[in-house]
Amino acid sequence: MANETLYTEDNIRSLDWKEHIRMRPGMYIGKLGDGSSADDGIYILIKEVLDNSIDEFVMGTGKTIEIKVDQNRVTVRDYGRGIPLGKVVDVVSKMNTGGKYDSRAFKKSVGLNGVGTKAVNALSAFFKVQSTRDGKTAWAEFSKGELTLEEAPQESKRRKGTEVTFIADDTIFKNFRYRVEYISKMLKNYVYLNPGLTIIFNGEKFYSEEGLKDLLSESIQVDDRLYPIVHLKGEDIEVAITHSRTQYSEEYHSFVNGQNTTQGGTHLAAFREAIVKTVREFYGKNFEASDIRKSICAAISIKVMEPVFESQTKTKLGSTDMGGELPTVRTYINDFVKHRLDNFLHKNAEVSEAIQRKILQAERERKELSGIRKLAKERAKKASLHNKKLRDCRVHLNDAKNPRNLESTLFITEGDSASGSITKSRDVNTQAVFSLRGKPLNCYNMTKKIVYENEEFNLLQAALNIEESIEDLRYNNIVIATDADVDGMHIRLLLITFFLQFFPELIKEGHLYILQTPLFRVRNKKETIYCYSDQERVAAINKLGRSPEITRFKGLGEISPNEFVHFIGEDIRLDPIMLDENKSIDELLEFYMGKNTPDRQKFIINNLKVELDRIEEQA
Repeated sequence: MANETLYTEDNIRSLDWKEHIRMRPGMYIGKLGDGSSADDGIYILIKEVLDNSIDEFVMGTGKTIEIKVDQNRVTVRDYGRGIPLGKVVDVVSKMNTGGKYDSRAFKKSVGLNGVGTKAVNALSAFFKVQSTRDGKTAWAEFSKGELTLEEAPQESKRRKGTEVTFIADDTIFKNFRYRVEYISKMLKNYVYLNPGLTIIFNGEKFYSEEGLKDLLSESIQVDDRLYPIVHLKGEDIEVAITHSRTQYSEEYHSFVNGQNTTQGGTHLAAFREAIVKTVREFYGKNFEASDIRKSICAAISIKVMEPVFESQTKTKLGSTDMGGELPTVRTYINDFVKHRLDNFLHKNAEVSEAIQRKILQAERERKELSGIRKLAKERAKKASLHNKKLRDCRVHLNDAKNPRNLESTLFITEGDSASGSITKSRDVNTQAVFSLRGKPLNCYNMTKKIVYENEEFNLLQAALNIEESIEDLRYNNIVIATDADVDGMHIRLLLITFFLQFFPELIKEGHLYILQTPLFRVRNKKETIYCYSDQERVAAINKLGRSPEITRFKGLGEISPNEFVHFIGEDIRLDPIMLDENKSIDELLEFYMGKNTPDRQKFIINNLKVELDRIEEQA
């Protein structure tokens, strides 16, 4: 009875639109993050504004979009129709307000719910929107969703269109910074999906003429393509397909109405099914689906009337219908692929023969590995994977309906002490821990057979659930957490080699990271400062003064769980592993892991000199 008195009318609150967004930002933009991951909230803010400009291009107006990112200030300018001047404030501050509800103005747009720019507005310390049309311009400014300035329409010689400027609120997005690589990749996807569109980002021009063919051309280098890219286009669908000579797993890029559906959905499932069905019928043989799709590198883009996504961040399509009088997504894609790909294979004998050889090779390899794979699975069971090697979490990436699925993280650690510290301080809902035993094997130039024969690789593959396809990946973030010493660096390199050799798409799609943990703790009786470099250590000593206590952490196991909770919680620092677009994976592996010791030695010495010079300048 005593507890019942605590629940009264005073406990009932009604939040206005901006309060709700600021209190529950994850409902609108997914995870917050600090910019180290491509799906962190600060990039979703850019995407939400950019989507409106893209929709203008799709509707036939505004062929150029300009984007500027100056530190934390973002400006997006398009030359579309411009927001109706009397609605400039409403479209960025009133929920469920926008042109996307009128199918006459926007037929197959990305943004559908009138939420995106409102979320950006509410989550920005500064937000300005300016629209120009019919020789007049109007603008408004906001702070955290509150209107601070509104200018009535006035005569203007500005070109028509809309300009949005915002600065994300650093009380919500803590210690964030934009990474040019992630923004560039996002913009490239936009131009691939919208041939003829020009995006200018900080002076750099992005443009594509051949759409998804250009996307695959960048994703897989010429020397690694088994055959020239097959590029097929229809009214509301576009696909591009090839097979890799060296890659083991499947790699897909999927899009709906210009949105990169990183978690796939009904359209990607139908596409994979359609490829298998078409190939089987063309060759008249019931090949295994895994043999047909092994090493495939493909992309699909479809346009759907009023698509249904499984979250506001639109990373997975839930729609089963194309809209209007069109058939289901599955039927539409199956019919298109069956007709167009089958025709292509009949007309291009060299390609069809290359695909058949690839399938037969995959079949032989699968049969050779079948016994080994069976034994490997049995060993994984005997090792009690989920009790000893892997301390799992409750939420996984393939839990599409769980709003925290993008936060799912697997820490790969070395030794019992390090894994113990992380295990005791982790968030059991979203953070899992996999403990290595000793140094992994250098798997450069080895075949997939070694993954099943080597216990550590076999168990790691099983933990990640990527044996068949990375579509089944259980964790959005794979974090290598090793000591900041020579052995730790070596283990990092060996693990990166493993992923590059057998699962490069995990790196291409931005799933792999290095955990940064402090090297020093500098403290006095009043304050404790954790330092990640010698420069930070010197600055901390100068700040605290009077001979503070200085501790050098030699390994992760030396950091107590009470302290470690900060370094894998809100203050986590992750360095993403990114591929150099100018070098192939083979070149990278050959240089860093091949038998060219003198070249590597020279490289290390030269870079060490540069780093020492930099440290000396800062000191």
